[in-house]
Parts: sequence; structure tokens; C-alpha cells
Amino acid sequence: MIIGFPKERDDKRVGMVPPVLSKMSALGVEIYLEKGAGEGAFYADADYAEQGARLVSREEVLAQSDVVISISPLPEEEWSKLKPGAFMVSRFAPYFHKDVAERIEKAGLRAFSLDMIPRTTLAQSMDVLSSFASVAGYKSVLLAAHHLPRYFPMMITAAGSIKPAKVLVLGAGVAGLQAIATAKRLGAMVEASDTRLAAKEEVESLGGKFILVEGAKDDASAGGYAVEQSEDFLRRQREEVQLRATKSDVIITTAQVRGRKAPLLVPTETVEKMRPGSVIVDLAASTGGNCELTQDRKTIVHKGVTIIGNSDLAADLPQDSSFLFANNIHNFVKLFIKEGKLELDMENEIIKGALIV
Repeated sequence: MIIGFPKERDDKRVGMVPPVLSKMSALGVEIYLEKGAGEGAFYADADYAEQGARLVSREEVLAQSDVVISISPLPEEEWSKLKPGAFMVSRFAPYFHKDVAERIEKAGLRAFSLDMIPRTTLAQSMDVLSSFASVAGYKSVLLAAHHLPRYFPMMITAAGSIKPAKVLVLGAGVAGLQAIATAKRLGAMVEASDTRLAAKEEVESLGGKFILVEGAKDDASAGGYAVEQSEDFLRRQREEVQLRATKSDVIITTAQVRGRKAPLLVPTETVEKMRPGSVIVDLAASTGGNCELTQDRKTIVHKGVTIIGNSDLAADLPQDSSFLFANNIHNFVKLFIKEGKLELDMENEIIKGALIV
């Protein structure tokens, strides 16, 4: 069996890295990698070859592979270049792209969608979304610090004392918790809000102050996503956020509801009450944004407040993101490839959840 990794389009990350290749080969498979696929993440072709990968053209990766793995889905015009019945493994987001499974089936292919892997303890080692969210949470704080016109930590100097920056994190999932931890390491005062009361202990364990808004609808089955809340709760949450936002130097928003538009947490009126020079980093930009003024993949300035919309900050740290993704992939693939053969156990909740075609 051949597993192929094509080069990502418009992304420096790569689906497999040399340190993980030996573990993949131990599954009894051959690894085909498009030449130059790892260059953007600083993994050289020679390192892949040393670990036993076969470096070939993109056409050969697509035509020869029984399983094709990529971080972002292959362009649809390339589907016809795959083997009939080949498996594509990627992030197809079927909750948003409702007909993607039907299109893949029409093309005579099969697919696992990595964003459909259940977000359970059993599947943690395969959770690509959490891996990338962790990187994005870390990067969001560094990006905010870069744009903020003042220090994050308290500084006492001969020229005077500087107060620490105040950071507000909205959404204490994987990305939010990493943002809290990173902001605290940089010396900021951190507050965080989340609809899940269970997040309170996690926030406080990282040194953040938890903002409690009563009456949230909690749902343990939400898989790490925000839960759609009542309009009354959202109104009270916005009021609380506005109060905190006017005193914050940085707001980092991470709340997304699976298959729906991201909840609006920072309306225009809140932004306009923030101090000039403040920064908002919106990690929910791709699904509409938690900030009303967010523009996906753009950085804008509104009345002195910098608003950065980017849901894919993990791509800005391609080396470690690729390493984490490759490990996730190995842990996932070994569920259904045994001694070089495909074995789909439909009783396995992870396989059943991720198999969209």
C-alpha cells in the first residue's frame, strides 16, 4: 500500500515530517512525497529520503497512492488524477460544505475528514483541530504583542514604572487556554470568559481570572466548540465583555459553533469604546468572526484599534504545526492500516465519525 503526501498549495506546512516517517513505514506501507513538499517548513528532501520516503512528482503521488493525505483538501480538479477508489484524508469541513461528501462519492473516491474525528479523550492523539488550535492560541498572543504599542509585563525602571498590559480572552477552549498561558508568560494580566463553567478551573490554573456570566447553556457533547446560546445570555455576555473590553489592551477571541456562524461577542460599539492602540485578534474570522468588524485574513485599524482576522495562524509556525499534524496522522492511520492493508472497523467510533465517504 502506498500513502502519498502532496505539497500543500499556498501553505508552508507539510503533511508528513522525517522524524515520524519511520513510524509510518512500520505500518507496512510505502511513503510517496512530492519533491519539495517540506521546504516551506524547513524539512529537506534529503532528510525524507534518508528515512525511506520516495520523492516523486505531484502527478506520481496522485496517480500511485492508495491513500492521499493533505492538510487542506486537494483542488477538485485534481480528483480525477487519483486512483479509482483511493482514500483522501484531509479537513473537508462537511458541516460547512454540505455537498462535499456527495461530490467525492461521484468522483469514485473515498474520504476521511480529519475535522470529524470525535473530540474525545480516546482520540486526543489524533485531534488535528486541537493541535492547530494550540499553535494558533500561542501565535495570537505574539501577534498582539507585536502590534500593541506598549509592554506586556510590568516594568520598573529608573525612568518610571509601567503597568502590565490587560488581556481579555473570549473562549477558553484549546486555543484560548494556550493564549492565556502565553500572555501570562509574557507578564500580562489575563481575564477569560467561556460559556462552559468547567473552563473556570482550567483558566484559574493558568493564572487567569475567570469572568462568570450566569445562565449559560452547557453541553458536554459539543466537542470543544462553543454551544449556541440564548439571545438573553448573549446580550448579558456582550454587556460584560464591553465593560471588560474598555479596560483591556488586547482581546483574543476564539469562540466558534460547529456548522454555524461564530457568535458575535465584540460589536462595533465595544470596539469604539476601547483605548486607541488596543489590539483584537479574532481566531474565529473564517466563520464570520467574534468581532463585528473582523475581516477574514486581513488586518484593519478602526478608530485606533487594530483588528486582526485570522483563523489559520498555525500556518505561521509551519515546522511545529507540521510535526504535530504528522503525529496526529500516524496515530489516526494506524487505526485502519494493519500490516500494509486497509482494515475499516466500523465499530470503532473514531473511524465511524471521520469516514464521510
